[in-house]
Amino acid sequence: MFRDNRTHKTYHRSGFTMTLIARTSIAAAAALFSGLAAAASIGGLVNTGAGQTTGSTDTNYKYTATGDAAGLAGFGVVSNGATDPFPYWLPNTASSSWLIPGSDQGTNYSPTGNSTFTWTLNFDLTGYDASSASFSGHWAADNNGVLLLNGVAISSIAGERGFAEWTSFSASSGFVAGVNTLQFVVTDTANSTYNFTGVRAEFLSSNVNAAIAPAVPEPHSYALMLAGLGALGFLARRRRG
Repeated sequence: MFRDNRTHKTYHRSGFTMTLIARTSIAAAAALFSGLAAAASIGGLVNTGAGQTTGSTDTNYKYTATGDAAGLAGFGVVSNGATDPFPYWLPNTASSSWLIPGSDQGTNYSPTGNSTFTWTLNFDLTGYDASSASFSGHWAADNNGVLLLNGVAISSIAGERGFAEWTSFSASSGFVAGVNTLQFVVTDTANSTYNFTGVRAEFLSSNVNAAIAPAVPEPHSYALMLAGLGALGFLARRRRG
């Protein structure tokens, strides 16, 4: 059978070109409509008293009080780790320190009845994929308490000695786009003679992915994608022929 090698070469070269166009257009479409979200740690998750000196104010943590200490509000004050109630409390370190409600570490806020101090820390996930967020850490409190993420409990400290050891916490759901709120709700049990209250928190890990919006294709990208679709149709017809 007679075979025109020139026609065969031309046809083969044309098929190669169409395949190349198809592959290129598919790659372009993938680049336009997909991407890997860059992982990052969650900003705003700050350890209590981190990097601050004794007596300084930690404006990351704000508190309000009810019960015996009703009406009190303000920012946490970094405790003095060399005086009472230390060494009964976990020792302050370079990573974190205990926060107390005021500058006088010996103040008894609950002489006749319990007081509840709600310590609030806010962090913002604007520009991030809230569904990918997670964190873990541990905390301590005098005397006991519950930790809430956007109003939902994620950890609790029971008993009267929540100040003597760490209690773990973690979350991988319950986050919202925009501002999120952690509340360390600490109960200071009544004692007329010897009484202290404070909170301590350390974040050990956190992760969130950036929110990626699909790119808006340029006009020439649309043309390339259409060319690729046409090439795929041509290849499909050629295989059936």
